[in-house]
Amino acid sequence: MAAANLRLTPTAAAELGRQASVAGTPGQMHLDLTPGECAEHVIRIRPGHLAGVAIARADGVTLHAPREQLSLLQGLILDYRGDLSGGGFLIRGGDAIQPCACGSAFSR
Repeated sequence: MAAANLRLTPTAAAELGRQASVAGTPGQMHLDLTPGECAEHVIRIRPGHLAGVAIARADGVTLHAPREQLSLLQGLILDYRGDLSGGGFLIRGGDAIQPCACGSAFSR
């Protein structure tokens, strides 16, 4: 596994596993960063391996990301929050991370 040092919370791992199963790619999910409007980077999560390297494993799911984005993912925590109106993945991190109010975007 590549050294991105990205952590998955139990709720994020469970939701990644659920989405992978529904999409027909059990245990395989992909995260990449796209340019954001409210912050520098926005996370995009899709089912499957696509391209890249394994950056995190938990509860039977492996999360992959592009190798060239590993330094941007360093020290991040991927969480998931859901409620009756829906849910979404959220990024948390240390002092070097400035999260956007939307929760899925950040700047360094």
